[in-house]
Amino acid sequence: MRKILLALLAVLSTATLTQAAIAADTVYVIRHLQKADGTDPPLSADGVANSQLLAARLATSGIKAIFATPTQRAMQTGEPLAKQLGIAVTSYDPRDPNALIKAIAAVNGAVLIVGHSNTVPDIVTRLGGARVGPLRDQDYGTIFVVRPGSSAVEQIVLTSEMR
Repeated sequence: MRKILLALLAVLSTATLTQAAIAADTVYVIRHLQKADGTDPPLSADGVANSQLLAARLATSGIKAIFATPTQRAMQTGEPLAKQLGIAVTSYDPRDPNALIKAIAAVNGAVLIVGHSNTVPDIVTRLGGARVGPLRDQDYGTIFVVRPGSSAVEQIVLTSEMR
């Protein structure tokens, strides 16, 4: 019985955090853009160009915080927008999504999260959005938009050449 109560409390805590995270505004979730080769690779030339396109696309979206994993490719995906908005890219640990949700809950305004093919679907779901399909290694440039009070997830593709 005690285990059941603890499990129920854990579920309710997660639900409360999720609701608080998206109660204020919109959350944009994207997988990092195209990467070069190697260990902890930076963005490729296409990735750098598309990070500029991302910045132009989201410049007027009211973003107040940008979170990215501490990999070069994720940080570089968010940097042009951060520079344009005069804010920093805050790194997060992709192995601790609850800490990310708590950090988002503290932001008053829209948020951009830069993740990876294996983390983006889980983040969208934790924010209250409907489950999105798995991302393949070659899938770049889709922005998943999660809005408060709706499980619908809008998808914005930066360019048609990216799919």
